[in-house]
Amino acid sequence: MAHIKRWLRPHQRTLYKTMSYYVIHVLVAAGVAYAVTGNLVAALTLSLLEPTVQAFAFFLHEKAWQRQVSRA
Repeated sequence: MAHIKRWLRPHQRTLYKTMSYYVIHVLVAAGVAYAVTGNLVAALTLSLLEPTVQAFAFFLHEKAWQRQVSRA
């Protein structure tokens, strides 16, 4: 557990940013999916699946950018 806490501490800002991005993405995706399908269950399923994958991709993308900036 201590190992996880040590890893989380320097990544805290990026994790918070990722979580806020995730919430906004889910809300937008749900609205779009419902507008397209007219089906609430399908809209919720789509809006949770795609942004979840995107949140992980965003976190990795952000860390790559931070490494690139620190090298410059």
